[in-house]
Amino acid sequence: MNVFLIDANKLFREGMKRLFETTPFHVIGEAGSLREGVPAVEAAGTRPELILIDLANGSDDEVDLMRELRAEHPDIRIVILTTDLCTRRLSGALGAGADGYLMKDIACEALMQSLKLVMMGEKVFPTHLAELLVSGRTEELATEVPARRKGLSQREIQILRCLLNGNSNKMIANHLHITEATVKVHLKSLLRKINASNRTQAAIWALNNGIGDQPAEAAGVSASVV
Repeated sequence: MNVFLIDANKLFREGMKRLFETTPFHVIGEAGSLREGVPAVEAAGTRPELILIDLANGSDDEVDLMRELRAEHPDIRIVILTTDLCTRRLSGALGAGADGYLMKDIACEALMQSLKLVMMGEKVFPTHLAELLVSGRTEELATEVPARRKGLSQREIQILRCLLNGNSNKMIANHLHITEATVKVHLKSLLRKINASNRTQAAIWALNNGIGDQPAEAAGVSASVV
């Protein structure tokens, strides 16, 4: 699988290339910033299947560049690999189409497993995010969204918590002991209620509205984030 690296730290990029040498991932290009990376990806002789990005500051400009990258390459997986957990950056990155958000202190084996999950179509979130939400520290979110539930049922709230964990419809059905068809019905209803067009937007809405304030067990859902 072809990988493109975007990170300001050249030494880190070199380390990632060494790390990937004995794995299915192969680095075909690199850049020091998103501004450099967007045209570099366009000019790359070989099309990358995965782009690893360290956001410098999560500014609106970076989010716009990520959105541009996603629009130009909808089939390429995009994963944020950064040094700290910032819910503002996470929200911005997911809103721009990122497929995962991982910490640089992750173990090598866990990183490889996470990237393989992303390539299989899964959304990957850090364990720290679940801990942040369970502890109720949602005031750290920079995006201010009114904390209202818009008439969501308890089942719809449970499904939103599952979406925060990156669960597929099948996983949600298993967690809640319902059929996948029922999950789809509830998902369609809650997307309409919160005015979201897809699962990622729904997860961001849940993040910004404190849906994760209760422990997952209270909703009958077990956490399964990375």
